[in-house]
Amino acid sequence: MTWKSETSIAVDAKVAHSTSTEQLTEDAAKDVPKWTGVRHFTTLMLFLGMANAYIMRTNMSVAIVAMVNQTAVLKPETLTNECPANEYEPEERAEDGAFIWDSEEQSIILSSFFYGYVVTQIPFGILAKRFGAKYFLGVGMLINSVFGLLVPLAANHGEGWMIVVRFVQGLGEGPIVPCTHAMLSNWIPPNERSKLGAFVYAGAQLGTVISLPLSGLLSRASFGGGWPSIFYVFGAVGALWSLAFLFTVYEDPNSHPTIRESERTYINEAVWGKVVEEPGAVPWLSIFKSMPFWAILAAHMGQNYGYETLLTQLPSFMKQILHVNIKDNGWQSALPYLCMWIFSNMCSVCADWLIWKRGMTATFTRKLLNAIGLLGPAFCMIGASYTGCSGAATVALLSVGVGLMGATMSAYRINHLDISPRYAGVLMAITNCVANLFALLAPLIAGKITNHKPTQAAWRTVFFISAGVYFVTALIYQVFASGEKQSWDTPPDKPAARKRSVVNTDLGLSHVVSS
Repeated sequence: MTWKSETSIAVDAKVAHSTSTEQLTEDAAKDVPKWTGVRHFTTLMLFLGMANAYIMRTNMSVAIVAMVNQTAVLKPETLTNECPANEYEPEERAEDGAFIWDSEEQSIILSSFFYGYVVTQIPFGILAKRFGAKYFLGVGMLINSVFGLLVPLAANHGEGWMIVVRFVQGLGEGPIVPCTHAMLSNWIPPNERSKLGAFVYAGAQLGTVISLPLSGLLSRASFGGGWPSIFYVFGAVGALWSLAFLFTVYEDPNSHPTIRESERTYINEAVWGKVVEEPGAVPWLSIFKSMPFWAILAAHMGQNYGYETLLTQLPSFMKQILHVNIKDNGWQSALPYLCMWIFSNMCSVCADWLIWKRGMTATFTRKLLNAIGLLGPAFCMIGASYTGCSGAATVALLSVGVGLMGATMSAYRINHLDISPRYAGVLMAITNCVANLFALLAPLIAGKITNHKPTQAAWRTVFFISAGVYFVTALIYQVFASGEKQSWDTPPDKPAARKRSVVNTDLGLSHVVSS
């Protein structure tokens, strides 16, 4: 017999409604902390990590408005002045930055982050399954944060250096989603999956809510020279979180030195059962032949495209069309994501309630929430393109639309764990990589359409394209999605297959017995 680290075990969790499964989790959970367990602390740290990741991703959207000399870029002959200038003229011209980057150049800078981001998705998803996710996630975010501190220096040396630094930041942030998914599969029992999983991914919206308004305030602060302070403050916070994560979070319950034995047993039995079979190689062919996998991929692509359209372009739209000053711009741009954060947490509770209390299938629940999360924003974006110069109506419609998008956090976003808990991290790496590659088109297309002609008609085209992407991908998901574990998730029985069970030593530590 040989001893083997539990961190190498792939998680085999099955979402089922059987009496035996419910009884298992209920019996094991009697002495388990309901809200103060180690799994909750791990979830909280992953939530904060996701928030930090999106802060580092979105702060450039506001900062670039302050960095660019808008008066030089948006020449008078290119503007239609369709909406009243109001506070735009006297205040914003005084705030013009030093860099003369047109809309296309700005789009390249904004998208350079995502080129780096997609490169590390699949490699780290596979490596995390083999070697564990903790260090890839923590060290990657540390790299992201340190290079964030270098953005002001890079900008002063030219557009090329800016692109390089943002690209490296994207490389560092690449592991965040697949590694987070891998750690969730280790720590979260099936009956808490929608609630805690959606809570973690809702950190993206909270990070956006913090980043956009605070970036607007920092861009006008005397500290750090204005817009450079955005990167100094958030870079330092991100570095501190990375160090805290590396020293306080563990790969799985069996490697944690102080977790209560009752909580360790509860997680192990709910996620793995008494005995689990060691998985073989990733069944690539079966995955790519699986229509539920393609449904998740389609929904992921659609949501990412629309989300990135608003995330990277909304501050520019608010300034170019509605002439909202940069201080208010951040707050109004952040409001939709505050709605999304609130609604995503509400939907996560409803999803677990529908599945575990009302007996709805996971398939029905995921499809219902995904329809709300993709079709709702599509209709709202179409409506927002016809609000004219009414800033209140535009912000209200976009807030509702982005808020409804929060339903996807308990739909396709968590669906990987339904169809293949064993390979959930790998599946997330694939869909997140492809979805972000597709989302790269969003700022590039918006920049091309609005370059030197930021009219209401041009922005209406941008919004209609996003709505069309939403409709198509939502339809694909409704037809082909599933909430059931797929047959290829379980390796075929082999005579020499090794069975492993979790046992406790006299020291209270869990190991894996391989035979």
